Amino acid sequence: MPKKYAALGLLLFFTIYGVRAQESLSKDVDYAYLDKLITICKTNYPKFKMYQARIDATATGINKAKLSYFDIFNFSYLYSPKSFSGPVSPSFPFTYQLGFFINIGTILQKPAQVKQAKSELAVAEYDKQSFDLNIEAEVKKRYFTLIQKKALYRIRSNASLDIESMLENVKKRFEMGQETLEKYNQVLVMQTDHAQNLLNTESEVLIAKASLEELLGQKLEDIK
Repeated sequence: MPKKYAALGLLLFFTIYGVRAQESLSKDVDYAYLDKLITICKTNYPKFKMYQARIDATATGINKAKLSYFDIFNFSYLYSPKSFSGPVSPSFPFTYQLGFFINIGTILQKPAQVKQAKSELAVAEYDKQSFDLNIEAEVKKRYFTLIQKKALYRIRSNASLDIESMLENVKKRFEMGQETLEKYNQVLVMQTDHAQNLLNTESEVLIAKASLEELLGQKLEDIK
């Protein structure tokens, strides 16, 4: 019976802390800070610059396609010197022949080329809008993950104090002959497992932080 009660007490102990984690998680979220992280990500993340550069390039393509309308006109001239004989030179010893041509085939192609350039710009803008939504969601996901890992680490850190106190109490009782070796070993194992879990959680916090900083392009410590 004592073992069952001990197990039930431990289950109740960690259940209470688990509920506290759920209750406190939303309180740790700073949405104004999160919006700032998203803005920083859009400023620093290389893919944002890539998508914007693609939009700029396609916009330039539209202007280029419009200016190419002048390519349908073609001017030419022919220089022709005059031959003469006699003592008097003519007033104009040469002539020019001017030519003006319009390429009908090019006229028919230009509207389609401009339309294609506009379509490419629209596609580039849609791609950037889609990426904007995806990267915002990813920043939020990694931020919430970091908050979760920090809350879990805080809870396990607080719980470690209780486990240390429990171990110290059991150890004293064991040394006084008031507690069994089996019980003492159980608490030792529990303390060791909890210490390992605490280290794992600390590692998860660091990994979550690095994952978020990857999108931001700078350390969280540098963001106020």
